[in-house]
Order: sequence, then structure tokens, then C-alpha cells
Amino acid sequence: MYKKSFTLLSICLILISCGTKNKVSKIEDKAASKVIAAHYNTAPEFKTMSSRLKLRYTDEEKSQSVGVSFRMQKDSAIWISAQILGIPLAKALITKDRVSYYEKISKTYFDGDYTLVSKWLGTPLDFEKLQNLLLGQTIYDLREDKYKLTESTRGYELVPANELEAVKKMFLLDAKTFKAIAQQLAQERENRNVTVTYPAYQKVNNQYFPEEIKIIANDSGKGTQIEISLKSVTLNEDLSFPFDIPSGYDEIEIE
Repeated sequence: MYKKSFTLLSICLILISCGTKNKVSKIEDKAASKVIAAHYNTAPEFKTMSSRLKLRYTDEEKSQSVGVSFRMQKDSAIWISAQILGIPLAKALITKDRVSYYEKISKTYFDGDYTLVSKWLGTPLDFEKLQNLLLGQTIYDLREDKYKLTESTRGYELVPANELEAVKKMFLLDAKTFKAIAQQLAQERENRNVTVTYPAYQKVNNQYFPEEIKIIANDSGKGTQIEISLKSVTLNEDLSFPFDIPSGYDEIEIE
């Protein structure tokens, strides 16, 4: 279960979008640029973050919940330790160039860079995208491309001006906080899509952090859902990131 949960947190990078085919005017460009700038101006600033997570995983066969200790050193490392009823299950350490985790029950581990995982998922994956998802920031850097802006009662919706991209994208931002309300990415040819929504935010040190994250993924008609609840968020404490793969574990090979 934990392997699937971790994989889906990483998959978080393939979602659905329906762009229109109208040309982008200069006025739309300016309006979109203003909203995008506000999104990054309100991004949380901190050195370290820790939280207790409740993670619920549901697929077509089963539904399970697990408690997770979560630590982050911004732009550097994400550390996760999963437990059920106080019993350690798995641990993961994700850095800018490496993905490592192990599971105690199956006595298996994975230790490698993002290349193999990205190939397996069918989309480029890196540390920044995963960090952005967990912080309520857009998975992709909106400043690197042109976007069309639509304003509605739901907030600010941004879709790429170029509709020929391999990964279709849609980002919905709150009109007041400019935090992500929803993110959708899709690889239509591969019949893969993921939707990430943020039902609630919490204010910590006058900054907004997700309180709830919901991820719904579909791969060739098979659906999976992950719900994440973040509690007891603390910032800028001295944290350690202990991680050692136990001896005698079998390496997981991702085909």
C-alpha cells in the first residue's frame, strides 16, 4: 500500500485540461502575468517544515489509512516515515537527485535517481514538482510559458496558450490567496490523467499551507485516490532526516 501511495504522490504529474482555441491577446497576456506573479509572491517562505499526515489510499480493490511523519527542508529534502498503530511500516527520503525508500513488511527497497521513475510514469518528474504539489503551488512553473486566463466565481483558471503540448494542463487559483485550488494534467494519448484539489488551507506564521490535499489518478481506466490531511504544521525547527536501508532487503525493480 505504501509503495502505491508514494508512487501516486510522485505521479502527481499527469493531469487533464481543456484549453480553448482562441488567440491570446496582449491584454490577456498582461492579466495572466499579473495573476501568475501574485501566485509566486504569496508562495510560503521557510527553511524547514514538519507535520503529521493522515494518508488514505483507495483503489478498486481496497482502502487503507496510514499515519505519516513528514519533514521537509525546502528545496533540498523530503522525509517520510509511515506507521500503523505505532508500528513502523516504511520510510522514504527524496532529494533533488535521488529517490530512496524501503518497506519493512515486504523487506524491499528502491534507491535511484528520477530517470527510471520518470520513464515508468511516462512524464518528467523532479523534486520541485513534488514539493510544489505539497505546498499548494502549481506543479509546473507558470512563468516558463504563456497562459490564457479565465476569471470566474471559482477563481482564476489558467491553461497553456499552446494547445499542442504533450501534457494538457489546467491550473485553478483562489482569487484572494492565489493558492492552487485545483491542478489537472492529462496525457490523452496514454489515457492517463490526474487531478489534485485542495479542499482546505491553514494559516501558519501568516502563510498559507494546504490542510487537505486530494489526488485522483486514472491510468487506462483504473482509478486510484489519495487523501492527505496535514496537522500540527511547524516551521523552521532544527530537523534531522535519518535514513538507512536495512541490510537483507530486496531491491525493487521498476520495469
